[in-house]
Amino acid sequence: MEAENYKGCRIWGHAIAEQKDILRPERYAASGTITQHNELVEASGVLGYFETEEEAQFAGLQWARAWVDNHL
Repeated sequence: MEAENYKGCRIWGHAIAEQKDILRPERYAASGTITQHNELVEASGVLGYFETEEEAQFAGLQWARAWVDNHL
């Protein structure tokens, strides 16, 4: 999980490990969360699947930044 402060909010990028088949490499589902004053503002569903944890976290942070830019 990667977090940062952005325009008065705390935003999070999440990477959820997923392995459906032992013969397939692990991949990561991305999601994002936004809080303000320690209260949940918005949370995404699954944004997509990525090969690395870092890519998934980055996608979650990008979603959260875009949501803040468009709604707050």
